This record gives sequence, C-alpha cells and structure tokens, in this order.
Amino acid sequence: MPKTSGEIHKKYSELRQDIVSGDWVVIATGRARRPSDFAAKPKFPVKKNGKKNCPFEELEDDALLIVTKDGGQFPDLWQAGSKAKDWFVEIIPNKFPAFTPRKICPSVAVNGLLRMIDGVGFHEVIVTKPHDRSIALMSADEISLVIKAYRERFRTLSPEQCVEYISLIHNHGPESGASIVHPHSQLIAVPVIPPDVSRSFAGSERYFSENKSCVHCAMIDLEIQEKNRVIFENEHFIVFAPYASRAAFEVRIFPKAHNARFENMPDAELRPFAESLSRSLAMLYHGLNNPSYNFFIHTAPTDGRDYSHYHWHLEIFPKTSIWGGFEFGTGIEISTIAPEDAAAFLKSVKIPNGV
Repeated sequence: MPKTSGEIHKKYSELRQDIVSGDWVVIATGRARRPSDFAAKPKFPVKKNGKKNCPFEELEDDALLIVTKDGGQFPDLWQAGSKAKDWFVEIIPNKFPAFTPRKICPSVAVNGLLRMIDGVGFHEVIVTKPHDRSIALMSADEISLVIKAYRERFRTLSPEQCVEYISLIHNHGPESGASIVHPHSQLIAVPVIPPDVSRSFAGSERYFSENKSCVHCAMIDLEIQEKNRVIFENEHFIVFAPYASRAAFEVRIFPKAHNARFENMPDAELRPFAESLSRSLAMLYHGLNNPSYNFFIHTAPTDGRDYSHYHWHLEIFPKTSIWGGFEFGTGIEISTIAPEDAAAFLKSVKIPNGV
C-alpha cells in the first residue's frame, strides 16, 4: 500500500503514477510548504472604471445563445426579444478565432516529413453578465445556467462533420492566460483529438480491455473508500485531489454515474454539478486568496468511435507554481504538497454563506 503523506519522511519525495495516462508526477514532500504558503499574492489592480472599455458588457448582435436569469434559452437576440434584458449568459463567436468554420472538412497535407491540416472548427466565447464576479463567487443556481449553456453548445456542435473534439476551458486570473478581466469561458471545437486527452482515452481503453470496467469508476470507488483525498460529494458528483496530482491543489470533479459524454449529462445532474463546481472554486478562492486557475472539461470525442470506456470529468488547475527546466525537460510535474494535505486544507476552508 502507498504511504500516506504523514508517513513519508520530510526529507524524501516520491513518484506517483497516474492510473489512466501512466504519467509520473513528483510529490516533493521534502520541499513541503504549509497550505497557506500557496495563497496567491495580490493581483494587478483592476480599475474601477473597467466596465467602460469592456467588450463583454452588452449583448452582441451575433449571439449564438442567450440564457436568461430564469433559465430560458434563445438562439439569437431577435428570438430573445424583450427577455434579452434579463440575460445572464451569452455565447458569441470569438472575434479573433484560432479555428474557423468551413463547409469542406480539411485533409492532411503531406510534404515529405511535414504534415499540416487547416485550422477548421469553431471558437466561441461564453460570457457571464456580472463584470466583477467570478464563477467562484456565483451561486450554484447561477452556475447551473452557465453549465446549461456549455451543454447546449456541446450538443449543437457535436454533430458537425469537421469536428472531432470539443474543448471547454475557463481561464481565471493573470497567471492563467486570461487577457480580459470580465469572467468568460471558451469553447473550441477542432478537427483533431488533442494529445493530452488522447493519452487519457488510450489509458482508459487499455484499462477497460484488461479489466472489463471503467478506470475512472474504479478511481471513484477508491477515493470513496480511502476518503483522505475527497473534498466534497453529493448524490451525483464527487470532488477530490487526485492521487497523482500534477499541481498543488489540483481538483477533479466526476459524475458518480458512468457517462462518457458531458453533453449527455441529464437535467437532474445540472444543479448537483453546479454545486460541486461552486464549492470547489469557493474553497480555492477563500483558502488560497483568489488564485489564478484554469479549468477544463475532458469528454469523449465526436469522431464516431465507441468511447463507452471513458468517463467525462472537469479538472481545475490552480496556478500555485511556475514550471522550471526539470518540468519542461522531462514532462514530469512537481507538486510540493501531498494531495491528502491539500484536500484536508480545502475541506477546512470556511465559505461565507455556504452554497
């Protein structure tokens, strides 16, 4: 059995292997810091008149989806009509897209050793109305509206012929890569399967082939049994610090029921998922002084293959450290706090007014 963080001598570190990808990470307990040492330093000042030049303050004429405060969904501004004034989420095309839609799907061009494919796809921005209120400070009901918008766009774009994978990302804070302060997420649909998720799919498929069961379901069962990395759970979802955490205070949210595709999440799970995300981000916000972070959804591709062995989930990566030469040179991340200690700290965080 692996040693718990309390059993590992402080002057030593240990390598832990991710059960899905097979990747190794370093839990550098010999360089351990107190959880409070990871608290974010003061951010760059946000001007009080930041709304004046913010591109996300008003509904756009080319909105692809509008979700109102009462949960109503409208495909454009015209159909929203007078209800548009009560918008809480809007989805718009990215004005500077990395991928653009076309009628003809791209093929791989080969030039000797070189291979290239056109950047065909979709790049959209999911904007929430409050200018100064991040998702960590939203209620679970408000987050439910955001998740509902995510799911709707997944369902709309999944059948697109040129799309093989849909990536949903959210960047918060200056160290996350967020270039605009106003809270927003991005959905990027691409004609290839990205390498990080490809390794996850391969590991999931390999485990299923050997054990005839879902590796993520096995992981969930283990976390429920051991309990020392679980941060939060409700009837439908579980939140935990993964055993082989790639970053300090990494958090993952899994549905307890096996489901390969995020877009297939039933309505009954919307609110429990929102509650899980709300609690996770609030713990990080209040426990680590509003750190920068990225979160993203890993889900099955849309390429038509059978991914019933996979289990969709959301991952949160707080920006608690900066990669150095070792990480870039080896691809092995170093975390200076054991996930068991990170989970214990986050569970102890007092959240004002709860969720």
